[in-house]
Amino acid sequence: MRRSAALLTTAALLTAAAACSSDHGSSSGGAAFDPKNCQGGTLYVLNQSDSTGHHLDPARIYTSGGGSVTSLIFRTLTTRHRVPGEAGDQVVPDLATDTGKASADAKTWTYHLKDGLKFDDGTPITAKDIKWGVERAFAPELPGGIPYLRDWLVGGEDYKGPYKGKELDSIQTPDDKTIIFKLRKPEGDFPYVATATQFAPVPKAKDDGTGYEKHPVASGPYKVQSHEQDKNLVLVRNPYWSRSVDDQRLACPDRIEGTYGLNAAVINQRLSSSAGKDANAITADTDLSPAELARISNDPNLKKRAVKGEFGETDYLAFNPKVKPFDDIRVREAVAYAVSRQSVVNAAGGSSLAKAATTFLPDQAAFGYQPYDYFPAGPGGDVAKAKELLAQAGHASGLTVTLAHRNADYNHDGPAVATAVQAALKKAGINVTLKPYDDAAYGDAIQKPSTEPGMFLTTWGADWPTGGPFLGPIFDGRQILKDGGNFNASQLNDPKINAEFDAINKITDPAQARPRWGALDAEIGKQALTVPLIHPIYIRLTGKNVKNAYLDQWRGSYDPAMVSVK
Repeated sequence: MRRSAALLTTAALLTAAAACSSDHGSSSGGAAFDPKNCQGGTLYVLNQSDSTGHHLDPARIYTSGGGSVTSLIFRTLTTRHRVPGEAGDQVVPDLATDTGKASADAKTWTYHLKDGLKFDDGTPITAKDIKWGVERAFAPELPGGIPYLRDWLVGGEDYKGPYKGKELDSIQTPDDKTIIFKLRKPEGDFPYVATATQFAPVPKAKDDGTGYEKHPVASGPYKVQSHEQDKNLVLVRNPYWSRSVDDQRLACPDRIEGTYGLNAAVINQRLSSSAGKDANAITADTDLSPAELARISNDPNLKKRAVKGEFGETDYLAFNPKVKPFDDIRVREAVAYAVSRQSVVNAAGGSSLAKAATTFLPDQAAFGYQPYDYFPAGPGGDVAKAKELLAQAGHASGLTVTLAHRNADYNHDGPAVATAVQAALKKAGINVTLKPYDDAAYGDAIQKPSTEPGMFLTTWGADWPTGGPFLGPIFDGRQILKDGGNFNASQLNDPKINAEFDAINKITDPAQARPRWGALDAEIGKQALTVPLIHPIYIRLTGKNVKNAYLDQWRGSYDPAMVSVK
């Protein structure tokens, strides 16, 4: 769920935000979008990467909210609410009649299936098909799905999948329309996890393990006609699907064709030109380039087709307090005061593509956002306060530190932002040596406590829009992984904070959990374990015939289930 790099450097581009449409009706002008009469035509998806996540097996797809193109093929127990704005952060029923009934301790979740559900061959979808779909996601030969199932389901840590005849007893199907999940610990966010494609039904009779992705059976509005991994995908209508059994997908186009492996500049050029078939095109992974943003500021027709949205993400400076001098909170606070967020915003492309952040949680209600700014540096940094703190820490004559970063500007953790931070800290007497890593080596270095740098740039976006998956991997001490894959850079392991994670996870009402997540973020923020820098903004083009295009707040991407091209 990361966007392509779009590093903007000209002042003209900073005005592009005002030009970007928030209209959710007709992206191309003309007649308003009418969902009752939107059927027909072919939608084209132009992508740099394969929008299936390289695999067409629901066990091997890592997404939540149902995904993008994959949600056209696979329905799940729950899904995201397909509407623009903040309401799009909500979880709603999909195959199930509701978002789940929890036991008093939130350790048992029960779902009932809707009537009339069928696969693309006309056979009924049953609870056993969903149980099989979840169980096969544990098979070692089908890696790549969400990691939560193994940790959350009773017996999941040792389960190896169903292919050798063993069931997972914590998933029960007392009848064809009821499925029950038994969890190791309370999980109020279980309805959000049930949006993952691992909760899509798979008919056991048609499952041949690793070969299933060559002929997946659809439960959504489209079925696969052909798929060449990382090259193309063609979807056609599933004759056994209808809106009467699915209120979360309009499925306007008759056909959807994806083309993958394209260059970002080529994608944006084709969308802006909208010649021939490209007039009916969108992209699921490419934001506007500097050249296209420059054109938008001077082209009224392009302004109408530029759609802006946000996905819950924070780009930040991380500290490893095990490495001197960052074991001293005064040094960490000094860095927080010295940072110029305006220069970071500029390095990230300007106010059209980024906004300054002082909280770790994104500034969206779904996460429980609570404003705070414990180290108020203003837009340009507070040099005097930073120097004062450094003097208190015994560094009155200055300090030399290293800042690790990626060697490419893909996720705002590359040279552009690193250089901006370096320049700001130098004014406060902190001399920063930049240490770039290539892409693969960077992940390995910053996600292993024994090799983790003292200060580095990184980013975090949650798998679903609540505070739990945003704060937990970063600050819950029980999620520290010594051998790699660790995101708790500060290695914080505070029993009181861990206990608060447990307490909030018992809450099954998101509205009640949100203020608790916000308060926890504010409490952790006092320790200066991170310096939040920016929350990104996304801007994408559509072809001129595309209507009802918006970037949802769950994923920051177009929803092909809702657009029309007729």
